[in-house]
Amino acid sequence: MTDAVSPEERDFAMRARDNQSWLTAKLRPYYDFVVCGAGASGSIVARRLAENPEAQVLLLEAGGSDEVESVLNPALWPTNLGSERDWGFQAEPTPHLNGRQLPLSMGKGLGGGSSINVMVWARGHRSDWDFFAQESGDPAWGYENVLDIYRRIENWQGVPDPQFRGTSGPVWVQPAPDPSPIAHAMLDAAGEIGIPTFAHPNGRMMEGEGGAAISDMLVRDGRRHSLYRAYLGPWLDRPNLTVLTGALVRRIVFDGRRAIGVEFLRGGQVTTVGASAEVVLSLGAIQTPKVLMHSGIGDRAELGRFGIPVLQHLAGVGRNFQDHVSFGCTWEYAEPIAPRNSGSEATLYWKSRSDLDAPDLLFCQVEFPVPSDRTAARGVPAHGWTMFAGLAQPASRGRLRLQSTDPSAPVAIEAGFLSDPADMTTARACVELCRSLGNAPAFRPFVRGEVMPGELKGEALDLYIRDAAVTYWHQSCTAKMGRDEMSVVDGTLKVYGVDGLRVADGSIMPRVTTGNTQAPCAIIGERAAKMIRQAYGL
Repeated sequence: MTDAVSPEERDFAMRARDNQSWLTAKLRPYYDFVVCGAGASGSIVARRLAENPEAQVLLLEAGGSDEVESVLNPALWPTNLGSERDWGFQAEPTPHLNGRQLPLSMGKGLGGGSSINVMVWARGHRSDWDFFAQESGDPAWGYENVLDIYRRIENWQGVPDPQFRGTSGPVWVQPAPDPSPIAHAMLDAAGEIGIPTFAHPNGRMMEGEGGAAISDMLVRDGRRHSLYRAYLGPWLDRPNLTVLTGALVRRIVFDGRRAIGVEFLRGGQVTTVGASAEVVLSLGAIQTPKVLMHSGIGDRAELGRFGIPVLQHLAGVGRNFQDHVSFGCTWEYAEPIAPRNSGSEATLYWKSRSDLDAPDLLFCQVEFPVPSDRTAARGVPAHGWTMFAGLAQPASRGRLRLQSTDPSAPVAIEAGFLSDPADMTTARACVELCRSLGNAPAFRPFVRGEVMPGELKGEALDLYIRDAAVTYWHQSCTAKMGRDEMSVVDGTLKVYGVDGLRVADGSIMPRVTTGNTQAPCAIIGERAAKMIRQAYGL
């Protein structure tokens, strides 16, 4: 790890800062493309469009700079939760979680979620991408093409694997360096109960039944390497790319049925900026459908509750909400073991039933206790580790609902966690597999014993699951891509029924991908940018 900055890097940083100061001080009345949201997908769309020097690109971001230690230091990621870099969304109370109201953190600031997340790079399973292709009717969304994109964008730092990994792209990906002995114990435990282990989690492992591996991370020289930094960092000195922070998008401006600009709030002032070619929404699975609804695009009945004129009836806007739900199982260390890297270095995907041909369970080992608000009362060890394990393919669905005509007012998030009985069946299998792993012989040198849940059965186990459930922060699917009546965008990510408007973020997923959603959002950004460039000959 080095904090040394070369003269060239220092000169570039000054040049980029001066360029952006000049560009944001003299905003144009219109740009060719206005990209809303500087997260994992939006950062990529803006960069790829700005690669053509003739295209004027404006990137709007509601949050602020990522130049803070809590963002850049991988070990400090938990300190961003609940901070000004977190939207601080809250799900509505639900009886399926014993009346609990879960916080749903999402990144607010340059980099979006890629600036506050756990930095895990998880590409999704082959079956996810083939499902995307099936739903969209476009084979370019399928696994083989997506694998080629991953190879092109990665700068892989692990054991060479040219069939699956690339080494010349902008995204610096490395295995967690010098992992904790507890991470190696997890891989050994997996082997002891018949789960295969792999050299890395983003190749052969995610083409079949699953397995266990040391996690891939977006960390470079000991610092977070967010997708904003990977893609836009080197491009901030360009005269055709303007990055405006503190700009909260309120609604899309239309001329007839064509998007011609964006209305945003900055410094207490509402401003409209034009887009001569397209507007791209990359605001995430909560803000994107919210902006669509305030712009008159959504379910007619939902908009009618607040007298919002209907521009385009799309019943699926804000529906199909999905997230990965986790149930933490905790063990106490025999002797304290300090967390390393991000504190999460080993991952595992496996099946709740033997008849499945793809994993439906997701496990991330966390090297410190992670209780829920309820399970904390059961007693948390001062030193311990958590199997942060949950549902990779949940059956439950939620929805978002407007609460006001005011675009600044929050939406109601009916997350629907565990509302489908099938998820409770899978959750029980998930917890039992957690316990089999954590109590395997491989862990005995390191742990004093299991703290929770212990030997619970029947209603007691169900109570624990509902009390323990927390989000993985993988909110998605609320403006889904597809061809049915609940679809919001087509296979090119154009919003149905209007012109000049696309969506490129996790909301377009027809179903949540198997694993962390950062890497799939990079694919969404790359695919969107390619299709836009082709459409305009860029």
